[in-house]
Amino acid sequence: MAIAHKSVISFGLVAIPIAMHTAVTETDISFNQLHKEDHARIRYKKTCAHCGKEVKSEDIIKGYQYDTDRYVTVTDEEIERIKTEKEKSIQILHFANLNQISPVYYDKAYYVLPAAGGEKAYELLRQALMSEQKVAIGKTVMGSHENLMVIIPREDGIVILTMFFDDEVKEIPNGYSKQEISDGELQMAKTLINSMDTPFDPTGYHNEYQAKLRQLIEDKIAGKDIVSPADTHQGNIIDLMEALKKSVEQEKGVRKKSPGTRKTG
Repeated sequence: MAIAHKSVISFGLVAIPIAMHTAVTETDISFNQLHKEDHARIRYKKTCAHCGKEVKSEDIIKGYQYDTDRYVTVTDEEIERIKTEKEKSIQILHFANLNQISPVYYDKAYYVLPAAGGEKAYELLRQALMSEQKVAIGKTVMGSHENLMVIIPREDGIVILTMFFDDEVKEIPNGYSKQEISDGELQMAKTLINSMDTPFDPTGYHNEYQAKLRQLIEDKIAGKDIVSPADTHQGNIIDLMEALKKSVEQEKGVRKKSPGTRKTG
């Protein structure tokens, strides 16, 4: 697995050299843009706004616009030059409970492995966090961006999630007004929740829509007609209590047919 970023986790006088590996991969089908007339690929060329010439990647540099049509250029070497050793490492700022962090702040996930010489300190941090049921909040600079991050211990290692800063997260839109819920409706909703309560197993979930999309592509290649499936959507809910009762009864039927397992499709 390729290394996405090398760094050092620092807290107190302890320094742990680590390697970060991207934890997720993109599996969605991607489409090319084609010319409707002849199905040829649409190409995008990078051109200079001044001379109109096509520009190669090696001839493109970074620039910051500080006035109309005026830019100051900055090189990667200059960006690296202003970083302190502290900014290059992951500085643990404090420890916290994971349930104190809203998921809206999470961005990218990385697996973290110890680099040579850091194995014992890495394992010490992992076990201490697991024992205290805590996560670590830290900061570092990756590229030209400072990243807030949470360091999460797991049985099989450590995971880092980069996070957005508070000023990057939008406020919840206005307009939601809490409705009155009767005791009966609440109890029926709890019954439905408890009837569907099973441990989370990530292997039980699959991207079913992508499978349909691949089948559509295969059918098109084979010259088959595309047929819409029967629509089982029930539309707007008129009677909430009646819908909850039917849902509970439906879930009981699923349980009887396949005890100990849940249908995820």
